[in-house]
Amino acid sequence: MREPTLLTIILNYKTPDMTVQSAEAALREMDGIAGELIIVDNDSQDGSLEKISKAVTGWDRVRVIQSGHNGGFGAGNNVGIRAGLSDGSKPDYVYILNSDAFPDKGAIRALLQHMESHPETGFAGSYIHGPDGDWHCTAFRYPSIASEFESSVRFGPVTRLLKGSVVPLPLPRTTQTVDWLAGASLMMRQSVLDEIGLFDETFFLYFEETDLCRRAMLAGWPTVYVRESSVTHIGSVSTGMKSWSRMPKYWFDSRLHYFRKNHGWLYAMLATIAHIKGGVFWRLRRLIQRKPQRDPDNFLSDLTRHAVGGLLGRAPGDVSKGM
Repeated sequence: MREPTLLTIILNYKTPDMTVQSAEAALREMDGIAGELIIVDNDSQDGSLEKISKAVTGWDRVRVIQSGHNGGFGAGNNVGIRAGLSDGSKPDYVYILNSDAFPDKGAIRALLQHMESHPETGFAGSYIHGPDGDWHCTAFRYPSIASEFESSVRFGPVTRLLKGSVVPLPLPRTTQTVDWLAGASLMMRQSVLDEIGLFDETFFLYFEETDLCRRAMLAGWPTVYVRESSVTHIGSVSTGMKSWSRMPKYWFDSRLHYFRKNHGWLYAMLATIAHIKGGVFWRLRRLIQRKPQRDPDNFLSDLTRHAVGGLLGRAPGDVSKGM
């Protein structure tokens, strides 16, 4: 039987040292697995390309390429997927790994073995934890009108009533099918990508994995959370999300595009209205009960203005700041 081939892709944006560390960890876990690793510099323009290229000089099975422009997470990974293996062929599997993620022992092989033994699985992802062992939520349900209201209202009785619509899933204790997984450590069957297409590059950042997993599901290819695969993830190093004081416009663009593309304009507007109504209720409760702020500054007004602009057909603004 022919040995399956794997292409690992690490997307770099202004994190050259961490990217090299991630590549070292991935190569260690690829030992004995046929395949290669591509580091894609997503037009960092900070010397990352040169620094990474120098650091990996002499490494076997590693290439460093430049995206040419920063089109976001999905577009950058698409550059690596389209590059394929160095002999011009396509791999059997594509594995995307964040530049701030480090596969634990056996992590990549566990995903590969699951894909090989479960030919009906389209995508497979890992259990993700922080450097201190804290669990990161990376398994989710698809967003909906109900989930938009539940997430913004922040009210226990509503959450219990709509528990089947809550987007973040509780920590899966065993390997199981989920709606979608975050792309910090995600293995994809190349034949599925050939069938459904690559990441939708309209998404600059956020919702691109949601959309891709949904397209795979609709084509009959489920996404599976593989509990035996464990990856250490620092999180938000390239995006700076943990330090955001205000949501960037590309998040609103991606959210609106997801709902509009997958459910239509009317559904997108109803989902936004549900989020706004829940947000207003939460803010009234905050005022009365003196609860701490939970959203970035001006979130609800930014969401409202963006929705009105989208309804009027305004073009998305500049989303080039950050990856």
